[in-house]
Amino acid sequence: MKTPSKRPKINNPKIEDNYISWFEIPVLNFERAVDFYNSIYQFKMETNEMNGYSMAFFPAVSGISGAIICGEGSEPSDKGTLLYLNGGGDLNHVLNRVESSGGRVLLAKQQINKDNGFFALFIDSEGNKMALHSKK
Repeated sequence: MKTPSKRPKINNPKIEDNYISWFEIPVLNFERAVDFYNSIYQFKMETNEMNGYSMAFFPAVSGISGAIICGEGSEPSDKGTLLYLNGGGDLNHVLNRVESSGGRVLLAKQQINKDNGFFALFIDSEGNKMALHSKK
């Protein structure tokens, strides 16, 4: 199967350019998960508690963001939808911190093709299968 190098024309102007508007990564051990993502990205997530859920937010100046979430029904999984997180200029800068932060690398950096960049797969500290993407 050939990977498309250009985005298809969008027929619904309300959607505009992004099909994802928000994401939540389920976790069981909230503090361990916050420490994991703070460590691999070298930032500090803002946390909040509401309606029986603990959330920590990925910082974003613009564009799509999301959170890790702990509470009833939040179950980590290595099956199902795969979320590709932004790996920055070179995803190895983030991937190289996964194992020392309590995760496990499943697939080292691989090239998709020259137009679409690179990806890698890992299991986070809570057992979620995740991916990283970068252009270089």
